[in-house]
Amino acid sequence: MDNGTQYQDPSYEATTLTFEPSPHNEYFRKFMRPPIDLDTLGDIVLFQTDADYTTTFEIGGADAYLDDQGTDWSKKRRPEVPVIRLYGVTRERHSVLVHVDKFMPYFYLEKPFNFTNDHIPLLIDFFNKHLMDQPPFKRTCRFVLGVEIVRIKPLMNYYPNGERDYLKVTVALPRMVAALRSYMESGVALPVIDNGTGTAMRIHLPRQVCEANLPYVLRFLLDTNITGGCWLRIPKGQYTIASKKTSHCTLEVSTDVNSVTPIPLEGEWQSIGPIRILSFDIECVKFTGPGFPSANTDPVIQIASVLYTHGDGLDAAHKFMFTLKDCDPLHGTHLFCFEDEADLLKAWKDLLVTVDPDFLTGYNIVNFDIPYLVTRAATLNLEQFNQLPRIIRQRTTVRQNIKSNNMLGTYENKDINMEGRIIFDVYDLVRRDHKLKSYTLNYVSFEFLKQQKEDVHHSSMSKLQNGSNADRRRIASYCLKDAVLPLQLIDKLLLLYNYVEMARVTSTPISMLISRGQQIRVTMQIYHQCKQLGYVIPVISSAAKAGINDMTYEGATVLEPQKGYHQVAIAVLDFQSLYPSIMIAHNLCYSTLIPPGDVSKYPKEDITSVPGHPNIFFVKAHVRKGVLPVIVERLIEARKKAKLEMKTCTDPMLRSVLDGRQLALKITTNSVYGYTGASAGGYLPCVEVATAITAFGRNIIFNTKETIESHFTTANGYQYNAKVVYGDTDSVMINFGTKEIARAIELGTEAAARITEKETKPITLAFEKVYRPFLLLTKKRYAGLYYTNPNTYEKIDCKGIETVRRDFCLLVQQMMEKVLHMLLVESDTDGAVKFVKSKIAQLSRNEIDISLLVVTKSLGKVEYDTRLPHAELAKKLRLRDPGKGPAVGDRISYLIVKGTKGQPQFDRAEEPLYVVENNIPIDTQHYMDAIKTTLMRVFEVVIENPESLFSGDHTRYVSTSSLSDSALSMFMKKAERCLGCRSVIKIPPFCDHCSKSKQQQVILQKLEERRQKEAEYFELWSQCQRCQASAHRETPLLDAGHIQIN
Repeated sequence: MDNGTQYQDPSYEATTLTFEPSPHNEYFRKFMRPPIDLDTLGDIVLFQTDADYTTTFEIGGADAYLDDQGTDWSKKRRPEVPVIRLYGVTRERHSVLVHVDKFMPYFYLEKPFNFTNDHIPLLIDFFNKHLMDQPPFKRTCRFVLGVEIVRIKPLMNYYPNGERDYLKVTVALPRMVAALRSYMESGVALPVIDNGTGTAMRIHLPRQVCEANLPYVLRFLLDTNITGGCWLRIPKGQYTIASKKTSHCTLEVSTDVNSVTPIPLEGEWQSIGPIRILSFDIECVKFTGPGFPSANTDPVIQIASVLYTHGDGLDAAHKFMFTLKDCDPLHGTHLFCFEDEADLLKAWKDLLVTVDPDFLTGYNIVNFDIPYLVTRAATLNLEQFNQLPRIIRQRTTVRQNIKSNNMLGTYENKDINMEGRIIFDVYDLVRRDHKLKSYTLNYVSFEFLKQQKEDVHHSSMSKLQNGSNADRRRIASYCLKDAVLPLQLIDKLLLLYNYVEMARVTSTPISMLISRGQQIRVTMQIYHQCKQLGYVIPVISSAAKAGINDMTYEGATVLEPQKGYHQVAIAVLDFQSLYPSIMIAHNLCYSTLIPPGDVSKYPKEDITSVPGHPNIFFVKAHVRKGVLPVIVERLIEARKKAKLEMKTCTDPMLRSVLDGRQLALKITTNSVYGYTGASAGGYLPCVEVATAITAFGRNIIFNTKETIESHFTTANGYQYNAKVVYGDTDSVMINFGTKEIARAIELGTEAAARITEKETKPITLAFEKVYRPFLLLTKKRYAGLYYTNPNTYEKIDCKGIETVRRDFCLLVQQMMEKVLHMLLVESDTDGAVKFVKSKIAQLSRNEIDISLLVVTKSLGKVEYDTRLPHAELAKKLRLRDPGKGPAVGDRISYLIVKGTKGQPQFDRAEEPLYVVENNIPIDTQHYMDAIKTTLMRVFEVVIENPESLFSGDHTRYVSTSSLSDSALSMFMKKAERCLGCRSVIKIPPFCDHCSKSKQQQVILQKLEERRQKEAEYFELWSQCQRCQASAHRETPLLDAGHIQIN
């Protein structure tokens, strides 16, 4: 169609409708949220999805909640106030925005000894003068709203007198808290006049402030007892409906802080509201030159979107496809075709605004799809396209960010603002919660769903886009599948349930759980408990953290392993939640830590000393129960309750909620220890608490070993003398001298009960499993047949061995799997030796499929201190194709190829496809060394001379053949043949006879062959991705003529 839009109904027998430009707005209204009758509106009950805040200048009128961005104000100062914005959805599926006012930010500072009530006006004026001179506050006329003296207990250290005097400073704007915090940390004194003498004096204010680093939104949730993902009620008559809305929500009201009430999470209110989720995927194409498309030059050709409401089932989801140029219909899909890319982008933006989703999802939309759309719209001068947030006239911005944490390492991520809508990127969530070899959508989908994408490589996009309607339908089918799969993964992995329950457990908005690390979860637990118990939490300054960071503490205990190929039954006993239990048992907390100079003031029966640390002491629970033990106890009890409810629950959705809750409680409980030891970037580090926890942990492991080895002896009537062959952090592995699984289980259970009785409650040792046989290689590296009952083993359990490591090539993994199976299951040592020798011989003769030699490693940062193979290859790839180069966080696949004499290994890493295309020989000796390093670790505890595996006749033939064609090919000439009879012809595709007699038959036959080859190609493509793909770049399929994919 010329300059128009074509729409095709999901039922593709229906007539195709043609409209003038921009006809889609009216059609999209069919998918709007249901209308609301304001005249009959009673209590507002909503499921809260997100929370943020804005500020407004008080210019009169109840509806004055317009953001100040872009508003033409005069230079006159005006009162500026913060307004909390709560987003949610009602059970009737109306989206709601609630403006909450009259909640002011505040912080605390300890009252100086010579400060009195008379000094309060002077302090307010002192702070006001400082704030008034700051550039961020040039337009406002309110600063410090009040200062009051309150009695409250300091969290840090135990003081018997408990409460102290603190100054609670309430300010007009959240950013003023940070400004005054910085001012105080610099060291300031308040000038006053002494009432007695009339002389000038200075009251030195403390450098350390309290509770000044808690974000304003979290402070609001904390003080109102509102959790993330909970149900809220606003009674009729206590809210005002906005006459002029500032958002795209169905209903927008304003109320004050005292009118919003959380509904207890019980019964029907444990459910998750009917959240609207829009999943989408874009396709873009590079028409000229090689490489990956660039948003500055290359168009978006298709956008697939799937609109799903939680609770309806995926089958009820609405599918939308936006294509550049006409496209054949897709069954069950609303199809919109455009001749102009700008019209396509505007239509998709209109869909998003009209259907008003609570969540926006997809796969890698944070780092690719959204930034590409925003940049593309800017290139096309579509100024209103990026108004994607729920707040009218607010714009989506994209900011580059490098993040780092212990779970994911260092990775590149974008920060995207979209007020009111949660960006629920499945790629980021899977990376955070699951350790996989690759994170491509294809690999992840196969891993969890056993489904594969209908892959179309980006190099084929331009040909298909310029082809027929059927060709573009092929792209559309591929694109739509990429929008459906994230929703299926959310459903399969219970991602929505898990994050909602984590939000509820930690009182944190879902958006903050996604954007921030694990520390915010524990922080909110501590704040919540401190609020109930009357404690105030200090802010640890950057300078203080730097000092803490220089302090070190000894970590967990790992007993020296008795390496060997143990043929007897090895019982494994595990301390349940050891570190949380230690906190409870010994009352370890910030609030129970005794300052070193005060220890002599307390009787010995009231204090706990830490093994190996004569200067660290805590008061016992009968003197004062610590905050951290109370938190951990509450979490453990809540998890027990959730698991008990799961046993009797018959509602599948409620059971998923409860399962998500118990998982959230488990994760949060186990995070408390790490929180105290996180000095770098931590909210509230305390080395003394972290040191005490690990010290007690070490002591428990050593005492357990001593007790077991002294009790289970022949002298005490047992058949053998027991021996602890290994211990690691919270578990011990015991050789009771028996080969019988049942007897090992019996003795293990008896030993666990004895240790539990001896230890301080609630520290509990439980029988976990039996290994037989057991292969113990080094610390944290072992494998064995896993038994929990004497009848049959459940699996081969491996820890730290190359079968479960993601950074080894498949050959090493497969060899290890086979060797372990032969040693552990078949008990065939000779067979394992023969197998290894045969593989080494094959490698020497270049008979190994090179796809098994590909290594995949994560790119942790742009520049490394040392030159590593995958990092150097990343530099090469960026030079070869700047638009497609790997980014931080990607997993880089490479092979080590032969080089010149003395050429370092890091310089010989190459991309697998490049190796195949350029016939580069593999460095077989490098892989031989890698296999030797790994297998020697195993066989040195199995056979007497493990070196024999890598020497002898089977290693003497070494081939360095490349992948090039044979010399005979130089004497061959390609000839054209008839597609029908295969006779040699001059002009293809048919000879004279076949062109008359069976042309149609041959064409139909070739079309069927093509369909079968395409299906085979997609299957091979998917397998290639699972073996080699980087984090989120699609990997080209290796030439099947050179590489066999099994």
